[in-house]
Amino acid sequence: MLSEELIDLVKRIQNRKYEEQTIEVKAAQGGCPKLYETLSSFSNQNTGGIIVFGLDEKQHFAPVGVYDVQGLQHHATEQCKQMEPVVRPVFSVCDIDGKFFVSMEIPAVEAAERPVYYKGSGRWQGSYVRVGDADEHMTDYEIYSFDAYRKQIRDDIRETAVSADSLDKNLVENYLHNVRMNRVNTSNMSDKELLELTGLTKGDKPTLSAVLCFAKYPQAQFPQLCVTAVLVPGTHMGDTSEDGQRFLDNKRIEGTIPQMVEGAVNFVAMNMRAGVRIQNGKRSDVTQYPLTAVREAILNALVHRDYSLYSEGIPVRVEMYQDRLEIVNAGGLYGAIDIDELGRIHADTRNKTLISVLEALKVVENRYLGIPTIRKQLAENGLPEPVFQDKRGLFRVIFYNSSGQNTGRKPLTLEEYCRVPRTRKEIANFLGVTQAYAIQRYIVPLIEKGVLVYTIPDKPKSHDQRIVIADSRVQK
Repeated sequence: MLSEELIDLVKRIQNRKYEEQTIEVKAAQGGCPKLYETLSSFSNQNTGGIIVFGLDEKQHFAPVGVYDVQGLQHHATEQCKQMEPVVRPVFSVCDIDGKFFVSMEIPAVEAAERPVYYKGSGRWQGSYVRVGDADEHMTDYEIYSFDAYRKQIRDDIRETAVSADSLDKNLVENYLHNVRMNRVNTSNMSDKELLELTGLTKGDKPTLSAVLCFAKYPQAQFPQLCVTAVLVPGTHMGDTSEDGQRFLDNKRIEGTIPQMVEGAVNFVAMNMRAGVRIQNGKRSDVTQYPLTAVREAILNALVHRDYSLYSEGIPVRVEMYQDRLEIVNAGGLYGAIDIDELGRIHADTRNKTLISVLEALKVVENRYLGIPTIRKQLAENGLPEPVFQDKRGLFRVIFYNSSGQNTGRKPLTLEEYCRVPRTRKEIANFLGVTQAYAIQRYIVPLIEKGVLVYTIPDKPKSHDQRIVIADSRVQK
């Protein structure tokens, strides 16, 4: 970055008085600190990150400057060489009131080369991930996820201990008929040949995809590869009804993937509220969530989830709250894609064989239209944009139901929500995002624009801090 940009960054950090998902502050007044954890975590996220030297977080981000610009860069570069693969930083220097500050831009590493780790600790102990403003050890599963992408490990075609006799012959025959009708050069193949070619058997054993699509009872072998669905009598898990019930409805949905999709959609349909819309003098019934969007989200969760041994014990979850619907699956985004790119680019596919089988069964279209369809359906029903979250091996889709939409009331905005002073956590829960994302994407920009203000301006990181709309009186 340019010297002027670094000056602006230093001043912005001083004003905000906290670090971020992509910003780490180091004093470096007496020498170069250890950077291995941050080098790893920044390299392992798609945005990379910046280390700023010369501010002391312990002194409320006081400008202390660095001890030796050249020495600092030398020692920091030496630490970069201890990473695997080697980190290639870009340094910038600026002078503010006679004190020198240094920025160290850490580029994101290609997904196929991750995780970046400190060689002195080894791959399993030296790999880190950025969580808010902290560097945390990667879990075994997170490391495996990178390995699976780099090595193209195909968990959906791993061999199972299931007998071929446990498959529903009618379902298999229907699949083979569809393949022969629609795919060239398959009409003359034997059943055994075609099943092996399409990844449904290895030797005489069905693969996981075969079990999930054709087994008479897939959960006999894989009991947690199911869907759990609950209706919560509040807005948070743990809320109870007036008579003390934690769940107003609670169901375990089993079967093949097509059966689980239909079962989960039916659960949502039975438990969501219905309303009335009057438009141009015509009355029509409306559902709380468009079922086409619900089906796409549940199908995506089952099709694109991780099916490795690490997540075999984690079911897909459907959670209905008073204000929203959440669908959660094991396995974060696969490959080199960001949340903001979902539905806008053709992403890498985790379970290629499973999707191919479901395409032949006409359960999925495999045209990358799922998320655009979800967005379109929600918009047409006057609902907020869906929220997508990718957090440490779990992927979550959230539909908000815009409380009061049938009375003509517009969805509650963040500004309206903050007419009463709110904590960062409350705002994050309201938005359905992580606290760090809420701060960086919403709170700070609105504070800088003067829309929101801190209740304790001189101590932004105070535990007693609240955020409130600028033109509102603080309500105690």
